[in-house]
Formats: sequence, C-alpha cells, structure tokens
Amino acid sequence: MRSFLKPVAGLSCLLALAVTGCSTTTTATAGSTQAQDAPEEPYTSYAPYVSATTAADQDTAGSPAAYNLAFVISDGDGCTPAWGGSHDIDDPAVTSRIAGLGETGAALRVSFGGASGAELATVCDSAEDLAEAYGATLDAAGATRADFDIEGDTLADSGSVALRSEAVALLQEQRPGLDVSFTLPVMPSGLDDDSVALLESANDHGVQVATVNIMTMNYGSAYTGDMGDYALDSAKATHTQLKEIFGQSDEGAWHAMALTSMIGVNDVDDETFTLADAAQVRTFAEEKEIAWVSMWSTFRDQQCADDSSPATECTGVTQSPGAFAEAFTG
Repeated sequence: MRSFLKPVAGLSCLLALAVTGCSTTTTATAGSTQAQDAPEEPYTSYAPYVSATTAADQDTAGSPAAYNLAFVISDGDGCTPAWGGSHDIDDPAVTSRIAGLGETGAALRVSFGGASGAELATVCDSAEDLAEAYGATLDAAGATRADFDIEGDTLADSGSVALRSEAVALLQEQRPGLDVSFTLPVMPSGLDDDSVALLESANDHGVQVATVNIMTMNYGSAYTGDMGDYALDSAKATHTQLKEIFGQSDEGAWHAMALTSMIGVNDVDDETFTLADAAQVRTFAEEKEIAWVSMWSTFRDQQCADDSSPATECTGVTQSPGAFAEAFTG
C-alpha cells in the first residue's frame, strides 16, 4: 500500500482469531414471559487504514472496530522509529490524534513498514534494538496490536525477515498477548514465495501470528478482470497456504485471515475496485468468518474534486463520502 464511534459489541471476540465467532443472547429472568435472543454480531470486523498524522472526515464512517495506523518507518537515522519517516513517535500532535481515534472505542493497531521508506528491520543492528523500537512506538500510540506491512524489496530481504521474526518473538515474550499481523501482497494465485518464506520464518521463531492480512490490489497487467472476483480468488488460494504453513484447520485458517482492498482506482491501469466489489468482499468475509476487512484508506473514501488525484486523495469513482466504509461494514 502507499505510504504516505462507537465501540462494537463483542470487540474482543471479533478480534480473537483462533476461536469461533461469538454471539450475545439474553436469558429469561424469573417472572418473564419470553426469552429473546439479541441479534448475533458478525464475526468479521471493519478495521480501515488511516493516516496517523492527519485526520479525515471519513475516519469514523462505518464505526470501525479498530484502526490501522499508517505507517512507522525509520526516520532516516538508523533504528529510530518515526511516523512516515518524518514525525517523532511522541509528537504531541500525532499522539493527540491517535488518542482521539481510541476515544471512539476502537482498538489501535500500529502498522510498521508500507511501500515507501526503510522498514526498521532493514536498519536496526540487533533484535533487541528492533524490539525496543517497535515497543516504544506501541507505547507512544497506546496500542496493543502490531501490524507489519512488508512489501517490495524489503519482502525479499532474507536478513531483515529473520531479524524481524526474532524481534517480534522477543516483543511477544515481553508483552504477553500482543496481537501481531503481517500485511502482505497477494495475487489471485495466492502468496508468492517471499511471503510464504516470511510467514515460515515467523513460525520458526515462535511468533504467534494472529492474522495474515492480504492486500487484494495492484495485481499487474496480466490481470484485467473483476476486482471483486480477484479478491475472493486471492483469499481462497491464501487460505490453502495458511493451512499448510501453520497447520491450521479449515475454519482456523479463515479466522486467521484479513482482507485489505485499495478502494476505487488502483495504482495499476484498468484496476478499479468498486462499491459493488466492496459489498461482495464483505459478504464473502462474513460467510467465511474472516477476522477483519480493511481498505486503503479512509482519507481516499470520497469522490474526487476536479483537481484531486485518485492515487492519494480520493477514489476516482462516483460515491458519497464514506460509502466504501459503509459497504465494508455490511
């Protein structure tokens, strides 16, 4: 992906991935004439990517259960984390912005990496230093969830892959219960060899991976079909791979998956992810009880003005503000 409310009932269950979905019921009390079941909450939650530094009017559309805060990378001076490479992790304006998102009742997930800049594992000298940098960022954001968006040349860098796995395992030892996800590129045929190697490295180092979040976007010139269908094909292929890598059951592999789409016009010619595609993905995710669905990004969830760029500011499709968020919420 590019670099750059209201709390949901049953949130802890919605974000716990190795268990079955949960529902809320009311039981009859003495003297009552009828026991009524409360509506069952969907297993799949909505957790969009947002800018950690800049608010958007669409941030709260769809009442997200969690926010993916994008992105933390090196500040350009070694193993020092910074938002977008330019904002200190304890910048008061940023921490205030993040705190405001948390006040909606949504969980907070820090996303490390992204498409641009130096992911910290490529510049830190040791697993201990890397774990300290990751942990300091989580503390500054008040977050207990960590996402690692690994793509491009970084994904193929076996040295940083191994160092990251070691650091994340150490971080989970220091912070029991830390929720870890990996966000990876995908094709309709599934994860590539580098992504599989990354997950195998995490598994070999004892990292407890809660979710594998696949980026159903930017497939390339060989793919010219329906983006909704491609997203489902990608999920099905990845599901088979997750069962093999982690030894999971059919159900467990679906629970351990998340889907992120680039809404509207993508970075690749002839790829446009529509509102109908978003509804299709949401329906599929609920049927399979996929952990969460997401999008890049809240600040793009609006129709373009004449001088706007679909790549960074809007979707390039006809829509009302926040329409994709509502579609992904279901």
